[in-house]
Amino acid sequence: MNDDEPPSTPASDDTPIGRWWRRVTQSFAHAPETREELMAVLIEARDAELMDADALTMFQGVLETADTQVSDIMVPRSQMVVIEADLPMEQLLRLVVESGHSRYPVIGDSRDEVIGVLLAKDLLQYAAIIPDLGPGELALRDILRPAVFVPESKRVNVLLKDFKRGRNHMAIVADEYGGVAGLVTIEDVLEQIVGEIDDEHDEAEGATILRQDERRFQVNALTPIEDFNEYFECELPDDEFDTIGGLVVHHFGHMPRRGETLQLGGFNFNVQRADSRRLHLLQVMRSAS
Repeated sequence: MNDDEPPSTPASDDTPIGRWWRRVTQSFAHAPETREELMAVLIEARDAELMDADALTMFQGVLETADTQVSDIMVPRSQMVVIEADLPMEQLLRLVVESGHSRYPVIGDSRDEVIGVLLAKDLLQYAAIIPDLGPGELALRDILRPAVFVPESKRVNVLLKDFKRGRNHMAIVADEYGGVAGLVTIEDVLEQIVGEIDDEHDEAEGATILRQDERRFQVNALTPIEDFNEYFECELPDDEFDTIGGLVVHHFGHMPRRGETLQLGGFNFNVQRADSRRLHLLQVMRSAS
């Protein structure tokens, strides 16, 4: 047999692995010419139990990053947790503790003026002395990291390479006019490949209705409508759906993506986390009367 020829299996081998191997040798007699052909081979590998469903999903996620733009996965501008450059230290610390993020865009006069990025860990060196600091003794601008900007149209696979090369974990997304459209993190990119990634703060978010400020609340999509009504003293219908997520998806008429907004029952529901199968997290505000 020529050394360049792939090994063969007996024609009588009708096991799943045998059938898959024949498919592979036939397919790779010439390289797959489309992603559909490649996915067909990978699906047969899963069916032959050479890989599990999770691995297949990750392969698919990797392939889809080439067609996905930053605008499809970013945290929209309205949902960004930002720090104003002149925010008093006591309020800054409270915001960092309550939000639970590790990086924050720091803004000047508006959200379009991002002057840098604050890493929560950079505050640790001042933790012991912050209560004793007088006004102006800690200049926030002196400990900021440079902000990285990317266009909305950048492909996610290219962004991941940029993150790796530049050792960055977050980028500010700029719109076509130079304004801020949102932000994107390396976690947002990885979730396109491996699925939702929950951390300790996500567990806290998912445990209950979380008050963000005087007007905004984070609500787990699995919150029973009965509990939602009790918390907000309202009367959303619960005769057809048990959870607030089920009710919201029904009124959208499709599985919503992050950033989509719905007005319902005197509330504004903004999708914060969702995938192709399920709604995970909502930001809720009472509608202006």
